[in-house]
Amino acid sequence: MMRIAICDDETEVRAFLGSKIKKLYPEALLFFYQSGEELLCAEESFDILLLDIQMEGKNGMETARELRRRNRHTILIFITALQEYVFQAFDVGAFHYLVKPFTDEKFETVLKAAGEQYRNLSDGKRKEAEQEERYIIIKTGGVHTRILIDDIIYAEVFNRKVMIHSIHGDIEYYGKLSDLEKQLGENFFRSHRANLVHFKYVERYNVSEIWMEKGTALMAKQNYGEFVKRFLHYNSVKGGSRRETSFTPKDI
Repeated sequence: MMRIAICDDETEVRAFLGSKIKKLYPEALLFFYQSGEELLCAEESFDILLLDIQMEGKNGMETARELRRRNRHTILIFITALQEYVFQAFDVGAFHYLVKPFTDEKFETVLKAAGEQYRNLSDGKRKEAEQEERYIIIKTGGVHTRILIDDIIYAEVFNRKVMIHSIHGDIEYYGKLSDLEKQLGENFFRSHRANLVHFKYVERYNVSEIWMEKGTALMAKQNYGEFVKRFLHYNSVKGGSRRETSFTPKDI
């Protein structure tokens, strides 16, 4: 069952938005909060959050930043009379930015899109759980080693050897990076002929390098555009970045 929260310091606005949501999603569970502090103290988790920016105490943007450190999956919709925060909204993975006043049709369009995103995320979470259990077997020196795909940070190739860097350490074997790429799936990207990176562990990037959680991978300039597109898609499906990821404008 979809869980939708509304955080706004005006009682009338909370009631108004709640009535609109109930007409569109009568089966949804609604939660109402009058401040960012109250929202952050709540024990519940939410699938969709409608958040005002102008509030006493913690404003909506401060609240969203703290919320993102705890929950990357919540679909965040800002509802505000202020336009100047729109670029900051992208930093916290906002799904949409509604500027007051808006029409009923606009509100309904955004909520329907959020509902569709919720269904996609539900499917995505199931796939993510399955991905976490998937593994590959590497043979090196007569020893077979089982490596969880979700634990792989990136891989590199040199002198016909592939080096896999994982959160538990490194393992080297004779093989082709192209074969490994086929095994690992869509959450990985061949950023360079010598490197294969896992989107999950990307921290920063520019047109020549990708800084991973551990180590650095190369970026071929001709692959940069496709990398950015795939990386942004990965984060949108995951409901926001697992950390605050940035690009470095060097050479752009």
